[in-house]
Amino acid sequence: MVQVAAALLFALAAGLGITVILAMLKSNETAILSALLGEGAFPVATSPESDPAVAALPIHRTNARRAVPRRMPVAMTVRPQFSRAA
Repeated sequence: MVQVAAALLFALAAGLGITVILAMLKSNETAILSALLGEGAFPVATSPESDPAVAALPIHRTNARRAVPRRMPVAMTVRPQFSRAA
């Protein structure tokens, strides 16, 4: 009985998934098909073009990382991770 209920639930979920996929295809058919064909959302001829950067801004680097004091190693006893019984 549980297997039948699980099978029906799985069939319902699969049917719902197929319904969602078909609804997406119906609303965005041209965009999806052009993406599958490799054209993309913007064909090469009509794609927006960006202007080249006139002057690149230099990256501002600070020496804040170098000013942080380094942690000193602490002498501690080494203990085995596992017990000898393991």
